[in-house]
Order: sequence, then C-alpha cells, then structure tokens
Amino acid sequence: MGNIFGNLLKSLIGKKEMRILMVGLDAAGKTTILYKLKLGEIVTTIPTIGFNVETVEYKNISFTVWDVGGQDKIRPLWRHYFQNTQGLIFVVDSNDRERVNEAREELMRMLAEDELRDAVLLVFANKQDLPNAMNAAEITDKLGLHSLRHRNWYIQATCATSGDGLYEGLDWLANQLKNKNPGHAERWKFLFPDPETILPSLPTPSQQPFPALSTHFP
Repeated sequence: MGNIFGNLLKSLIGKKEMRILMVGLDAAGKTTILYKLKLGEIVTTIPTIGFNVETVEYKNISFTVWDVGGQDKIRPLWRHYFQNTQGLIFVVDSNDRERVNEAREELMRMLAEDELRDAVLLVFANKQDLPNAMNAAEITDKLGLHSLRHRNWYIQATCATSGDGLYEGLDWLANQLKNKNPGHAERWKFLFPDPETILPSLPTPSQQPFPALSTHFP
C-alpha cells in the first residue's frame, strides 16, 4: 500500500515534460528567446546553423526546446525534428512586413505534415518593441491563423530582449499539456481535499502583459 501511495503522490507532484520545436524565418529572434527563457538574460547570438537544444524549467514542467535555424537552405531540415513534437513555437519578426507572407507559407507547409497533426501551435509575434511592428491581430490575419479549423493555437506578442510575453506563452503551453494529460489529480482527488496544499502555484515574473489571441478545439 505504501508503494502505491508513494507512486500516486509522485505522479501528482512529479515534473511533467513537453517537447517543443521552435522555428521561424532567420533573424526572427528564436535563439534570443531560448536563452532568455533558459538563462534570464540576453546572449550574443549568430545565425543558427543546425540547432540549439535546452531544457527550460517552468511551473513543474520541463520544456525541452529545440531551436532550429531558419535560413532558407536549412528549412528543409526542419522535418527531421517533427517526430514526437508536442508543441510548435513559430517565431515571427513583427517588424519584417516584407517577409510575413514567406513566414505564412513556411508555417502552413509545416502544419500540413502528418507528424505535427497533434502538436499545438504557439506563435510569438516578436520584436514588439520596434515602432513599426505589426500587432498580434495583424499577424494573426497575415498568417491566416483563423483558417486553422482543427488545431489549438495561440498568438502572443513578445519582446525577446525584455522577456515581455514569453512566460505568458509558456503558461498557455502548460495549460495545453495539463488539458491533454489531466493525470491522476482528478481521479484521486478524494485523497487530497485541497490540491493547493501540495501543488502550490509558483510565482511568475512580473511583466506588463502583451495582447494575445487564441482558439481551442475540444
């Protein structure tokens, strides 16, 4: 009985895992986002040839984030990272109006892949600190997100250098993981009348929220 109870408690408070693939056109800010989340600071980056992979710990979830280079000659290699991806982060340079259609084409091409059929989509509308940046609503329209009828998606305005909006995006991913895997907390809640006593909420960085849009399909 002790082992059963111990395993149940571990399943309730144990750390969850989520595999994330982060892609987007070159110079969108993917690597800056990755290391802002990992280290909490801005790092000097160069164009990614290949990939970076880091584990980001947040709200009792280990996000394994694969940041893959976005140069046009590298994009055909994205498909090699699709397998077992639970969440797709697509980073857009909100200030790059000339290439937003190119970004849309690449996004739609990926979403048509069978290996990503169950992956949720988080769009980071990055570089919101620039004066001519498109807002989240405009990028939603430019990317054609409302045409995605059978996929859960969310768009979050972000600034990678300040960190604004990044954790709001992780919050959404965490909720998606929770909704797909409710775990044993509901099934065995009679053991713990007040789950908050063993699952306290972790503080999140104090940030000025950026606007976001989302859709959800049961």
